[in-house]
Amino acid sequence: MSNRFKPKFNIKKGDTVVVIAGEDKDLKKPRTVLEVYPDKSRVLIEGVNIVTKHTKPSAQNTKGGLVKKEAAVHISNVMLWDAKKEVPTKVKRTRESGKLVRISKKSGEVIK
Repeated sequence: MSNRFKPKFNIKKGDTVVVIAGEDKDLKKPRTVLEVYPDKSRVLIEGVNIVTKHTKPSAQNTKGGLVKKEAAVHISNVMLWDAKKEVPTKVKRTRESGKLVRISKKSGEVIK
């Protein structure tokens, strides 16, 4: 992907989000973002989109077998969680003292 038209996302690693679409949709249960993949427009969220992976026996895993792990979901299926109002919220970006900060549209608080 070229850097010229690289998309900017309002979700970062460590943020609290809710899943708004898909099999794990739950607008009241906030979850933590483990990883963000901006070139693929996907995020890895704790406890969401659990897949079963078949693994062969190896030196680290002598048994092998089935391993359950999280898979990435599209970034459009998640929304940032506003802890103050306890609702999902959109984000706006503004400059404060030369730094770009994210602000919740529901409560007006700065997102850390």
